[in-house]
Amino acid sequence: MAKQSILGRITQMTKANIHAMLDSAEDPQKMLDQMIRDFTANIAEAESAISQTIGNLRLAEDDYREDREDAMTWGRKALAASNKADAFRANNDPAGAEKFDKLARVAIERQMDAESSAKEAEPSIASQNEVVEKLKDGLEKMKQKRQELVSHRDELVARAKAAQAQSQVQDAVKSINMLDPTSELSRFEDKIRREEARVRGQEELANSTLDAQFEELEDLGHETEVEARLAALKAGQPQQQIEN
Repeated sequence: MAKQSILGRITQMTKANIHAMLDSAEDPQKMLDQMIRDFTANIAEAESAISQTIGNLRLAEDDYREDREDAMTWGRKALAASNKADAFRANNDPAGAEKFDKLARVAIERQMDAESSAKEAEPSIASQNEVVEKLKDGLEKMKQKRQELVSHRDELVARAKAAQAQSQVQDAVKSINMLDPTSELSRFEDKIRREEARVRGQEELANSTLDAQFEELEDLGHETEVEARLAALKAGQPQQQIEN
């Protein structure tokens, strides 16, 4: 993965508007789970790529330090060869002096090559250091974003469970309302009252029948008295005696 693609992906993911995405999701929990998996995979991939980038940077820094050390070493050798040449020249030995001057020139050339390599590496190392810092910062933000997603997921799951529990309570309340014990008692009371009314009707009916029987007896007594008086008249008995 190239550094730019790493930065691009990190930037895209860290700028993601989680709240807006959740608002438009049909199933926020499933979306959060998928986003967490995506973040986890991308974090692992980014960590691997960033580790490689940091490793390459450290190699470049090692080469830079080595070039600078080489430049200093060749500078010291050039100085030593130059001093040796001056000593031979002071001793009227131009051949020896020329030999060490040549060595001094070679050392200076190598010194310059090392300095040039180090100088050329400086912008690249500075740029790589800047990129690495951005990658580290972005990676940390990705981890924070992932933690935010996990917290949202946990909160959403807890809210879903609470809503489910509340729904179950509401369903239980509805079932209690549908089976209202007071209404059952009222129906039972109505049944008892109807039974009591039926018994009262039977009693009234029985009493009515009994009164009718007594009335029949009274009617029979009246007829009996009439017949008795008629028989007495026919027998020649006075009305007064019959009444007595």
